[in-house]
Amino acid sequence: MRLKVIVILVALIVSCLVMVESCKSPADERKPAHRRKEQVDPGKISALPETFESPAGNPTTAQKIELGRLLFYDPVLSGGNDVACATCHHPEFGYAESLQLSIGVNGRGLGEQRHFNSRNKIPFTKRNAQSLLNVAFSGIDQEGNYIPAEAPMFWDLRAGGLEEQAMMPVRTLEEMRGHGYGEEDITNEVAKRVGKIATYRKLFKSAFGTDEAVSVENISKALASFQRSLVANNSRFDRYMRGDKTAMSAREIEGMQLFISSGCARCHSGPMLSDYKTHVLGVAESELLSLPDSGFMKSFAFRTPTLRNLRFTRPYMHNGKIQTLNDVLTFYEDLPGKDLPNPHVKKEQLDTLAGMVKVKFGDINTIVEFLNTLNDEKYDRKIPESVPSGLPVGGNIH
Repeated sequence: MRLKVIVILVALIVSCLVMVESCKSPADERKPAHRRKEQVDPGKISALPETFESPAGNPTTAQKIELGRLLFYDPVLSGGNDVACATCHHPEFGYAESLQLSIGVNGRGLGEQRHFNSRNKIPFTKRNAQSLLNVAFSGIDQEGNYIPAEAPMFWDLRAGGLEEQAMMPVRTLEEMRGHGYGEEDITNEVAKRVGKIATYRKLFKSAFGTDEAVSVENISKALASFQRSLVANNSRFDRYMRGDKTAMSAREIEGMQLFISSGCARCHSGPMLSDYKTHVLGVAESELLSLPDSGFMKSFAFRTPTLRNLRFTRPYMHNGKIQTLNDVLTFYEDLPGKDLPNPHVKKEQLDTLAGMVKVKFGDINTIVEFLNTLNDEKYDRKIPESVPSGLPVGGNIH
């Protein structure tokens, strides 16, 4: 009799389990983990390392850094000898720029004073100039791991590593090339120009150890070495996370907690406060461009930017459409409920994690106070008094 009861009970339990399983929706099984109801990791943020790593193929040396600095400020690298890397990545603006979209070729002036010359046939650059501060740590994850030779570059991830990135602006029409040279010709032309300058030949030999050291590859390596040296990794946030609990105020700590609890750290994570992945946000298109910017793989997705040194690098987003940090947070507050500002992006295309962000209007000022702890004013601002080409330092910026 007892055995009979046990058998009946087991049968009932199995039957119930089958019924529960059959009630599951097939759609639930198809949902990615981050779309299901279970708790989503809020992400974590941390201090930057105190030193940076270099690729095995381009170890950093003082000679390369100083050579790269001269090249960075020398307009000899541009098709018309009028634009330098520093034209749009100037230390006064945290090695970024205060314009929505930069003016490269056929421009004059610096920052908000920059404008096109008359009879202009050059467009604005396609996207907002990102800061080069801490670019040595590009790609660093929540555990502090990164591979310098493969570091994700640009808003659309089209380059891996500073060495690959370095000459891309030189080849781009509106940034540095201009109409005088083809995309395939300009880098060799630039290398020839540099190679004709005795001072550069001497500096390249010192940096790379051979008499024939001037080349497109070594120009890229020198530029990458200089950019990698632009470290600003001792902000108040860094000091707080390393153990100095007096480095941040109680309100700033509250802002940090709100930043995490609202979901911002799911994408703005790790030491650089960026997951270095692309996300669709539906930011309004720039009226300065003739065509919509469809971003990564034409998906209207753009890479998560770092949140470090935001004080120096406004305006914000991939096209500089948002002027203040308060407005950026208001944009995220509006994302779940309102229509997207970009008519080319449908609501269902909105990134899942972005849609989960819950920023409350009353918390915005407190979160901004936290974001300001990520600024580090003590970075390399040294500008050469002259460059070996004899051209204006930084291009036509005066």
